[in-house]
Amino acid sequence: MTGNSHDPLTAARLAMVETQLRRRGITDQRVLEAMTKVPRHEFLNRQYWPDAYADHPVPIGEQQTTSQPYIIAVMLQTAEIKPQDRVLEIGAGSGYQTALLCELAREVFAVERYPALSTEVTQALERLGYTNATVVTGDGSLGLPEHSPYNAIIVAAAAPRVPPALLEQLAPGGRIVIPVGDAQQQVLQLARKDGAGNVSMRSLDSCRFVPLVGQQGFAA
Repeated sequence: MTGNSHDPLTAARLAMVETQLRRRGITDQRVLEAMTKVPRHEFLNRQYWPDAYADHPVPIGEQQTTSQPYIIAVMLQTAEIKPQDRVLEIGAGSGYQTALLCELAREVFAVERYPALSTEVTQALERLGYTNATVVTGDGSLGLPEHSPYNAIIVAAAAPRVPPALLEQLAPGGRIVIPVGDAQQQVLQLARKDGAGNVSMRSLDSCRFVPLVGQQGFAA
């Protein structure tokens, strides 16, 4: 899926990895390789292809956006995903991050609030040959308990706090990366559960995400 380096979109993707990721402190080689390989433009409407590898969010359906590549890379690097991990993604959005998770983990479960986006993500993943992801429509703030526990949980929407349901579904030694704050401004947080079930929190960068709407998120 890496493509021909003479193709403009492939060249833009390679430049993105070098200038937006490596030069800004992304050092996880597996994350860099995944973002070199996965074609972000394949998860966007064709009219947005010129912006596919730009350093900013890009609109998708249902008045949502896909995050800027750097923020995605920060979240993936922070989650420390290993090849044998089972990962839960909250907010599949365009499916781009879902595909990256497919590259990094053994098994991926993605929850998306909007049925139309769930369908588009499933179709895009199938088109690109990813077979280790399951995409469902539902309330992401409640997670997906039937497939828990998860080694890592990535939340691509802002919550007023870390949803207790997600902490419950985290395996011992597991990590949650989630933006926490109000609807306008958040701080990226890393929650880590130790072997005894205790959870520690660490604050990372300021960020801004669309709200996580649900029973344990923001009201609709």
